[in-house]
Parts: sequence; structure tokens; C-alpha cells
Amino acid sequence: MAQGKAALPVEIDAIRFDERGLVPAVVQQAGTGEVLMVAYMNREALERTLQTGVTWFYSRSRQRLWQKGETSGNVQRVVQVRADCDFDTLLVEVEQTGEGACHTGQWSCFHHRLAGGEPGGGRETGAAGGKGAAGDQGRAGDAVVQELYRVIAGRKAQPVEGSYTSYLFEKGLDKILKKIGEETSEVILAAKNQDPRAFVAESADLLYHLLVAMVEMDVEPGALWEELSRRRGGGGSEDAPPGK
Repeated sequence: MAQGKAALPVEIDAIRFDERGLVPAVVQQAGTGEVLMVAYMNREALERTLQTGVTWFYSRSRQRLWQKGETSGNVQRVVQVRADCDFDTLLVEVEQTGEGACHTGQWSCFHHRLAGGEPGGGRETGAAGGKGAAGDQGRAGDAVVQELYRVIAGRKAQPVEGSYTSYLFEKGLDKILKKIGEETSEVILAAKNQDPRAFVAESADLLYHLLVAMVEMDVEPGALWEELSRRRGGGGSEDAPPGK
């Protein structure tokens, strides 16, 4: 499929605000494409967004401008703003900081999945269909890892007094790696003792510290999934020794 042409710069005057002077803005996480929220901008909010490099919106209920993160600290740093082909909708690509975009504490405002919103009406189809309990747990596990990674990244971007995660970032990579070594030893000991409960608990501790190291090194969880997928799809390469 042929790729589209590069985006062309346009002036604010080209944006078609509605009869209320507003334009919907879809806010998207840069890099992943995840939709974080949808809000409205008037001309002044759009101008402030472009001038300050953080998102500003217009509240229809309060009838005033507001900056995302002005009270929560969950600021959205603007990467770019695009207009659609009709110039009546904006796509705002951002780097979300802190706990996320939603006022409920979720990373994205779109965290409710409608029942029946999957092929087959959301019913379990069993292993042959790639769905069912195991598939749901896999997706849920991935979501937990992604959310934990974002929380950890938020603690690095905006340290919190008394936070253990912020403390690790303050001490630096050597401290983080030392903790990984300690937790690895605990995992080995739990396995050697054939203690499943301790093994799970220590493995969770190890995963947490690995995620801290990943944030410190600016490595996204997706990079690990891609590497594992590459090995799995390599004609039996899942049996190869790590790094081979």
C-alpha cells in the first residue's frame, strides 16, 4: 500500500471551529498511537497549546480554559498537532506524564470495554480461536505491565517524596541493578525450595525492578514483546539459547 504524502503545515485560520467556536481534539500518545482522551479547544486554547507546548482545552461545562495537568500534575507535552482533511477535527500527539490522562486515575479515558464488542459477541471460543480465559489473562497481564511501566515512568518524570520508585531513580542505575541481582537470587531460592507462592511473589518483585531499569534506560515493554515475537516466529528459534 502506498504511503500518504507528508503532512502540510496550515495556519490556525484554516481550522473550522463550530458555531460555538470549538473544535474537537483527539489526544493520542506519541509513539504508541493510544487514544488518551477527547476534549474541545477554542481558538485561544489552540493558540496556548501551540505556544506553550502543553495541552490547553476549553471546558464546556465551566466555560473557561484549562490546562491538562494544572492540578494533577499529569501534564501532556505536545509533540505535534494535526488537522483532518476537513479542518474540523484536531489530532494532538503528546507525551503523557504522571499517572495518566483520565481523572479517574486510569492512563486513558477509554478504559471501558463494551460487552459484546468483540467478534463472536465477546463469548469464549476456546483455544482454537485464540480466546477464552487464557487469552483474556494474557491481555490483562500485558495491560498491567504497561500500566505499571507508565506509573514508574511518572515517578521518574515527577519524583514523589517517600516513593520507593523515586528513591531508586535518585540513587541511579547501579542501585537499580543491585536490586535486580538481589531479587534474582530470591527467585532462584524460591524455585530451589519448590515454593510456588514465594516464587510468584519474588518474580513479581524482579519484574518490577526490571521495569524500573527499562524506564531508566528508556526501553519500552513493546521492545521485549517484539524480541520474543521475533524469536517465536523464527522457525523454532524459541528453542534457541537467549541472545542467539
